[in-house]
Amino acid sequence: MKLRTLIADDEPLARERLKQLLAPDAEIEITGECRNGNEVVATLKGTQIDLLFLDIQMPGSSGFEVIESVGLRNMPLTVFVTAHSEFAVEAFAVHALHYLVKPVERRHLEEAVSRVKERVRLQETFAARQEIYSVLGALQGPAARPSYPERLLAKNGNKDSVVPVSDIEWIEAADYYVCVHAGGKKHLLRESIKALDAKLDPGKFVRLHRSAIVNIDHVREIHRDGRAEGWVLLSTGERVRMNRTGWQKLIALNSL
Repeated sequence: MKLRTLIADDEPLARERLKQLLAPDAEIEITGECRNGNEVVATLKGTQIDLLFLDIQMPGSSGFEVIESVGLRNMPLTVFVTAHSEFAVEAFAVHALHYLVKPVERRHLEEAVSRVKERVRLQETFAARQEIYSVLGALQGPAARPSYPERLLAKNGNKDSVVPVSDIEWIEAADYYVCVHAGGKKHLLRESIKALDAKLDPGKFVRLHRSAIVNIDHVREIHRDGRAEGWVLLSTGERVRMNRTGWQKLIALNSL
């Protein structure tokens, strides 16, 4: 794995320090340097870059303005570099993978690069699986492809409620039942969360931890509290806890 890397900072000494710290890593290939935001925009629009170290405060355009110009979906994996830690919240709001505070320390840089590589491996693994599934699907034909339920039936005394799967926001375990949150309502199904997880489309529903499944169409924000835990914010405003495995699944699905 070779990561084509761009360093963007208006301070020559800061660029040189990053180059020196990154030099021992055989998987990092520094393909260019930029001194201001305008140069970054031009480079990203004309060159394939895998990893960008982006100074937040630069002449021409700030790091955030660079993202606005290029478009979030067109940005490479980005690590923000800043002299002011208060920019961290805004950096993560635009999905920066990590941020470094100047002067950059080797330990913090290694942690950031490790996170980048983890993200790349997840993307490559998911892409490889999707390619295999596509080939198998083509060989087997439409009749052999898996089918997933479009509706669930929730029993409530003498009344049965039909719940369209597309309306489901998230599902939580409740003893021997599951509680299905859909369209602002809650429905109880007498089924284990494990059994229901096996029925649902894995391209749409992700089990974030042993007690919760979310519909990725309703995920608005992904937050990590350290390397093992975190939570997601849904379109309903609800927060759902996730573990490390759930985060990996969610990132893979959202990296297409």
